[in-house]
Parts: sequence; C-alpha cells; structure tokens
Amino acid sequence: MDSFTLNKAAGAVLMVLILTMGVGIVSDIIFKPTIPGKPGYEIVLASAEDSTSEVEAVPEVAPISERLIEASAEKGEKVAKKCAACHDFTQDGKNKVGPLLWGVIGRAPGGHDGFGYSSAMQAFGAENPEWTYEELDHFLESPKKFIDGTSMSFNGLRKPEDRADLIAYLRQQDDSPAPLPTE
Repeated sequence: MDSFTLNKAAGAVLMVLILTMGVGIVSDIIFKPTIPGKPGYEIVLASAEDSTSEVEAVPEVAPISERLIEASAEKGEKVAKKCAACHDFTQDGKNKVGPLLWGVIGRAPGGHDGFGYSSAMQAFGAENPEWTYEELDHFLESPKKFIDGTSMSFNGLRKPEDRADLIAYLRQQDDSPAPLPTE
C-alpha cells in the first residue's frame, strides 16, 4: 500500500471523528440539557384526609326471611338454569358434576348419598346439621368465600333477589318443604 492510500484512510477516520464530535457539540447547543437539583422522582403518598382513601358504604341487604316473602319460584326456576349444567333438581334425578338438589333445604351439607364431596364441604357439614335459608343465601352469594376449599367452581349470584328467587325454587323442590324463616 502506498503512502497516499494510507493518508486517505487516516484522513477519513479523522474526518469521521471530527464530524461526530462536531455533531455532539452542536446538539448540546441546540438541546440544552437540564440537570435536576435532586435526582429521581418524588413519590407522593395519599394522606388520611385524601378523598381517594374514602371507603364506599356497602349497601345493606335485607335478611333472607324478608326477601323470601316477595321471592318468586318461577323466577328462581329461570335462575336455576345457571346451575342445571352441574345439578339436577328433579325428585328422581341423578348426581351430575354436583349433587342432586331435590330436598336440599334442611338436608345436611355434604350429606347426599352417592356424591363425593370435597373435604371442606364435609367439614362444613360436620359443623352444621342442615342447610338453612341463611346459610344457602350466603353460600349462593359466593361459594368459595363461604366455604373455603369447596370444589364448587360457580362464582355465585351477586343479586340478593336472584338468590331469594332460587331459594324459593329450591324450597318447592322437596316432598315436604321447610317452613319459611320468621326472622
């Protein structure tokens, strides 16, 4: 290689370095960086008086004894369609994924013959001799919250009226329906 070619290569490298440095200087002039006095971001915590910390009041739900007075078994039959994939409601029906629900009110929880209940439901049944209207209401609202460890995968019925209608329907599905609660 001759000296002329080496001079051209060295000149090109030198030119790129000078150009890069020049672009950096010009960009610092155009875009003046502002350096904060205190590095980082300030995190503001909500105080106790902050309006975002207020808790909304949970609407009061009437007791099941009052809701059953106005409950409709016909509407409950429509609500029961959500349960029909896993449960049978007929007198001579068979267990499905869930137990037969004929005569469930007044029956021992986890006490239907021929169905394999979860250990959580069996423990609940050992502590509670029968399904009451109140217990069914709370269970149907959120089965997994009411009986921790139950194998029932249903999320629950959020509307109190739907639960009352379904319980009224379940009450009809019995040879001798349990008397309505007075309190």
